[in-house]
Amino acid sequence: MKNHQSQHHHHLTSIFACTSISRRCTKNTLSVYNPLFLAFAILDLRPATMASLMLSVFVVEVIVNLVNTIGATAINNLLWTLINFLPISTSKAAGEQRKLQADYLKVRRDLNATSSQDEFARWAKLRRQHDKLLEQLEKTKKTTEASRSNFDRVLTVVRIVVTRAPQYFLPFWYATEPMFWLPHGWFPYWAEWILSFPRAPIGSVSIASWQLACTGVIALLSDLIAGTAGLLFGTKEAKEAPITSEKVVAEEKKKS
Repeated sequence: MKNHQSQHHHHLTSIFACTSISRRCTKNTLSVYNPLFLAFAILDLRPATMASLMLSVFVVEVIVNLVNTIGATAINNLLWTLINFLPISTSKAAGEQRKLQADYLKVRRDLNATSSQDEFARWAKLRRQHDKLLEQLEKTKKTTEASRSNFDRVLTVVRIVVTRAPQYFLPFWYATEPMFWLPHGWFPYWAEWILSFPRAPIGSVSIASWQLACTGVIALLSDLIAGTAGLLFGTKEAKEAPITSEKVVAEEKKKS
């Protein structure tokens, strides 16, 4: 009876050893291939979690690359323009400022076209309107600039939360977790140590190495896309240039 219990205990121990993430199980342990082993393997959600984490790191690096390529200022300007089309207080203030600016420019043109000596009464009236509109325009301009400053600060915080915070938090929090395991015996020990740096198990790829690989691949793809686009636009401009020069020559011949 004790011998039977000992064998049963050894059997379960082998099953749990096989379902762990360690790839250094022996061939005898891996031979325990039965429905119970499959059930433990299916219930192990760790690979799915690691896949989601790897995808999250990749998406964060893509967003960081886009922000660096386009520029934070350009993104802020675009979002500010888009948000001013929405029915909110800032869009209303921006509309009022545009209307005041148009009225101010109209009054200013009329004022410049009016002589202060020949039409003094009209000139004085336009001058009062000009000064009043200028004062209102300066006031709305300060309000709009304050709203824009707050908007930029909010975007900066959001950008840090979405990009920079995950860039540093994820490698720190999951420093000891393997993203995936390298094939056993394919790489020398020093290569396995580098790929597992700083604290992942030897023989695995750490989140820091995965992040570095994502950054390199995204940078290469970005340069490739930019180079291809530049080559295509350059070829198009080169084709249009001779046509333009031929038109100029033809027009000069007609004139002569």
